[in-house]
Amino acid sequence: MATSNDIVTATKGQEEQNVLISEKELFDQCGPVHLTAIDWENVAHQRSVAASLVQGVYILERDKQEKRKGSQALAPPWWRHFQFELYRVLVDDVDSCIFGAIYKFAPSKSYFDGSKDKSQRFVIAFRGTLTKGDAFSRDIQLDVHILRNGLHQTSRCETAIQAVRHVVATFGSSSIWLTGHSLGAAMAMLAGKTMAKTGVFLDAFLFNPPFLSAPIERIKDKKVKHGIRFATSVITAGLAFAAKHKNVNNQSGDTFVALSAWTPCLYVNPSDPICAEYIGYFKHRENMDTMGAGVIEKVATQHSLGGLVLSFMGKECDEPLHLIPSANLIVNLTPPSDFKEAHGIHQWWKPDLLVESKKHQFT
Repeated sequence: MATSNDIVTATKGQEEQNVLISEKELFDQCGPVHLTAIDWENVAHQRSVAASLVQGVYILERDKQEKRKGSQALAPPWWRHFQFELYRVLVDDVDSCIFGAIYKFAPSKSYFDGSKDKSQRFVIAFRGTLTKGDAFSRDIQLDVHILRNGLHQTSRCETAIQAVRHVVATFGSSSIWLTGHSLGAAMAMLAGKTMAKTGVFLDAFLFNPPFLSAPIERIKDKKVKHGIRFATSVITAGLAFAAKHKNVNNQSGDTFVALSAWTPCLYVNPSDPICAEYIGYFKHRENMDTMGAGVIEKVATQHSLGGLVLSFMGKECDEPLHLIPSANLIVNLTPPSDFKEAHGIHQWWKPDLLVESKKHQFT
C-alpha cells in the first residue's frame, strides 16, 4: 500500500515531467487538428502538412532529450494524423542529435478521399535551431556557418543531401517533398539546389528561410529603400560585367540560370528579419523592370556584391545561399505579437492565416 510520502513523491515527479513538456509540443492542443481530410491540391493543406512534419522533427529530438519513449513520446501524432509513418531519422554525426526525418505516406486501408493518387509518397523534413538541450551548441555552430556562407561544407548538410539523393535514387523524384524551418529551411534549400543542378526539381516548402544581407526591408522610407537597392544593383551589375571581361572567377552567375526551373515555396513573415529580405529581393526585380532597368537587375540578381568583391581580391567565394532565380513567395500578413511568433513554425498551420502569394519566375 502506498504511503503519503510515496504519493507526494509520485505527484512531484509528475509535476516535474509536465514542466518538461511544452504545450506547443502537443499536437492535440497546438497542431492543425481541424484538418481531418487532406486535399493534396489545396495549398493551405500542403503548407499545414509540411509545417507539421517539420514540427515532428523538432519533437523527435525533444523526445530523445527527455527520454520519452513508447506511449510517452509526443512526436508521432505530428505525422500519424496525416497518414504518414516515420521511414528514417537523420542524425548529426557530431553530436548524435536528430535534425531531420524521412516520412513515408502509409494510409490505412479505409483511407481514400478521392485525392489519394496525388498525395506525397515521401517527405524529407529538417528542423531549425533548438534553444534547449544538448543540440543547442551544435545548432548554433551551424547558424554561424550560414552567416559565413559555409553550411554546405558541414557534415550535417552532407548527411542531408545524401539522404535526399538516396530517396530520389530509390523511389524516383515524383511525389517527394523537401521541407524545413529556419536552419532546416537553409538545409532544404541547399539540398533542393543540389538536385536542381542535376535536372531533378523537387517540391520544396521552406519556412522562414535565412536571407543573408543588410536588413534593407526594415527601412520604412520607401524612397530610401529603393535608392539603396537601385544603387546596389547598378554596382553589382557593373562588377559582374567587369569580372566577366577580366575572366575573374565567380560561381554565382554560372548556375543561376540552370536553377530557374526550380520554384520552391518560400514562407516568409515580414516581421522576421531572418527571412524578410526575400520580400524586397523579389519586389525589387519587378520595380527594376517597371523602370526599364530590367537588364541591369537580371545581371545583378545573379550575383552577390560581397562575393564579387572577394573574387576581385583573388579569394574564393561560394555561391550565396539566398541567391535563387524563381520561387513561390508566400507572405504571412497576420501581425505577430513578437519576434518569436514571427519566426516560429506554428504560424504556418493556423486555419485563419492571412497570406499573400506570388510566383516569381526568372526568365
